[in-house]
Amino acid sequence: MIIDIKGKTAVVCGSTAGIGKAAAMELAASGASVILLARNEEKLKQTLAELPGTGHSYAIADFSNNAQVAETAGRIASEHTVHILVNNTGGPPAGPAHTAHTAAFIEAFQNHLINNHNLSQAFIPGMKATGYGRIINVISTSVKVPLPNLGVSNTIRGAVGNWSKTLANELAAFGITVNNVLPGATETERLSSIIENKSAKTGTEIDAVKAEMLHEIPAGRFGKPQEVANAICFLASDKASYINGTNVVVDGGRTACL
Repeated sequence: MIIDIKGKTAVVCGSTAGIGKAAAMELAASGASVILLARNEEKLKQTLAELPGTGHSYAIADFSNNAQVAETAGRIASEHTVHILVNNTGGPPAGPAHTAHTAAFIEAFQNHLINNHNLSQAFIPGMKATGYGRIINVISTSVKVPLPNLGVSNTIRGAVGNWSKTLANELAAFGITVNNVLPGATETERLSSIIENKSAKTGTEIDAVKAEMLHEIPAGRFGKPQEVANAICFLASDKASYINGTNVVVDGGRTACL
């Protein structure tokens, strides 16, 4: 299967590292014009230089600032017709739900759902006008089965999942699909942070924590960002035009349910 998305413009959030960067690289390699979106200009410039092809650019926004993200999205929409939006933001800190401060839930809600919503609202008119839109939310397998010690993340990811399903139902008639990609344990800074946090709290060696996590994965290894990016790129293409309102799990078989 050849994925060809030439002539399409994609905005990729959190695109200077991990899954976001891998998605930007894959979309660019498949012909899209990519607009990188993150807060660190130096890293944005470095990533921009690595993208294959031409016609790419970047925009700066700190996802802890909803107003800045909304303003940046509006400016992008005024200059480009965005066909593909990859909502991707680092998850909240680990910890149980019952000890989490209410402020942690509010902050995560704003960082994830509110930013996703503002970005989507900015680009949906252009998607409607062209009859082509792909909104892809990188969430977590926790929307299917809550993960231990990720109380705030489990809660907010679930909210984003239901928001996206609602959007999928509302926008399908305009040629716009909304889907979620659910990465399992993937070799990113986020995974390293989770492992280190668990090691510190339990007094368990890092290698032992890793071994315990790997034991839960039928594939016997952690995923690579590129493997998640492949799913994102497929959903962004016309090959996935009849896939809408669903969760695509990329986790090596770890999630216990279908």
